[in-house]
Amino acid sequence: MREAYFVSKNKARWQEFEKALQNPQQTPPDKLAELFLQITDDLSFSRTQYPKSRTTQYLNSLGSKIHGEIYKNKKEEKSRFVLFWKTELPAVMITVHKQLLYAFLIFCVAAILGAVSVASDDTFVRLILGDGYVNMTLENIKNGNPTAVYATSGEMDMFFMITLNNVMVSFRIFVLGIMASLGTGLMLFYNAIMVGTFIMFFYQENQLSQALPIIMLHGTIELTSIVIAAAAGFVMGNSILFPGTYSRLASFKMGAIKGLKIVMGLVPFFILAGFIESFITRYAFMHWSLKLLVISLSALLMIYYFIIYPIQLKRNGRI
Repeated sequence: MREAYFVSKNKARWQEFEKALQNPQQTPPDKLAELFLQITDDLSFSRTQYPKSRTTQYLNSLGSKIHGEIYKNKKEEKSRFVLFWKTELPAVMITVHKQLLYAFLIFCVAAILGAVSVASDDTFVRLILGDGYVNMTLENIKNGNPTAVYATSGEMDMFFMITLNNVMVSFRIFVLGIMASLGTGLMLFYNAIMVGTFIMFFYQENQLSQALPIIMLHGTIELTSIVIAAAAGFVMGNSILFPGTYSRLASFKMGAIKGLKIVMGLVPFFILAGFIESFITRYAFMHWSLKLLVISLSALLMIYYFIIYPIQLKRNGRI
């Protein structure tokens, strides 16, 4: 086959390949792989028939470009998970520290309000925690183990149930941000009221020193994650209230994506909290040093990853 005929026969297809390479992000990986195979076939023929021609050089260059895009896509897919945790999520967190502070303050105020309410009204604890839970806990206190509730189920059943529940709670807190942040604020407030009620209840029963360290074994990660999920809800809600220079719809889309990244990033932390609650919290009478170690490491993990680490990345110009 004459070179001129070979070129004229395949020119249109090669031009199509070049056009696809101009926007490789819009070309599916499978399509790129198919193009690479076709170019490889053409290049093999050209090398055999016209080894020193400009056509062979052109096809070799085109094949190298397609190969480069395929390799880059594969590399990005493999490192996508690592990049999310290493830079993408921290880059989002550095922009929402204000909302995180608001969520933390709401949580603290509501928890204090819950504790004060229990101290002022003996019926409040049953209103919030329910008669069944209060009666069960009083019976556990009478039997010498105020946190025996954490050992009533099998480890694996408890792990799956608790982890799923915590993840669903965080998603609900986030999704309610669509109500102009009001829904997120109310749900966070209610959960914090429960925490304050819980703590004061044990204090009134003279069991706080025994119960609180056990609760905080898993509660350090769990409660911090709920506060962070609320911050994600505020991000989405504020994007509706304060769109800035964007249209309200465009602002909402950006806020929703940012908040969703945060909530998705919390899933492994809820899994870790569920593991601690199911497999470790049940050992209520472990040495105090072990309790302190778990609580300290949990607090360090949450504070460093969600607050300190993003600040470090920003200062170093990495985000």
